[in-house]
Amino acid sequence: MSKLGKFDVVGLLQEHGAILNGHFQIPSGFHTQTYIQPSMVLQYPHLAQKVAKEMAAKFPQEVNVVISPSVGSMSIGQEVARVKKARSIFTEKINGVMVLKRDFKISEGERVLVVDDVLNTGRLCGEAINLARGYGAKIVGVAAIVDRSTGDLAFNVPVRGLISYPLQLYPRTTARSAGRNCRLPFRGTIPTARNNREFHF
Repeated sequence: MSKLGKFDVVGLLQEHGAILNGHFQIPSGFHTQTYIQPSMVLQYPHLAQKVAKEMAAKFPQEVNVVISPSVGSMSIGQEVARVKKARSIFTEKINGVMVLKRDFKISEGERVLVVDDVLNTGRLCGEAINLARGYGAKIVGVAAIVDRSTGDLAFNVPVRGLISYPLQLYPRTTARSAGRNCRLPFRGTIPTARNNREFHF
């Protein structure tokens, strides 16, 4: 099986409608004109497996545990863990604090790989790293399908994405003034060719 190249990953995302153009508000409150939703690809296990093999290849060293820091990254996290022959666990939030539930544990000295579908600001991955370090784990790195980060994430571990697709962010006021033809009365609506609407994630 040939390895996925940058063009192949972008093509795969586009083919399955995973790259959306329009006007979107992300959880940080900022706005962006492009939203990437790898779940449209990951819903097909044979494609998720292929993507996971490429992600795992970027970290050839031993991995004991794969942590998924969000719901969107759980499926690809499990597939990467399958390739690495590692455990797959995910984090949850209690009162805004990231924790491990469901009797998930990390033993001191275990080698942990954080796997995300799309790396934006890196906030959740950073929390997952700190959580694992609190258990005494060694962080191998952060793997992502799409790296949209634009600055130093200050993880102090390797960060490797299959593709880089820098995130352009705009404050709400800037977004409104710049998009004179952009209407924002609806939430949870995917933009179509006829309209641009706000899409909350």
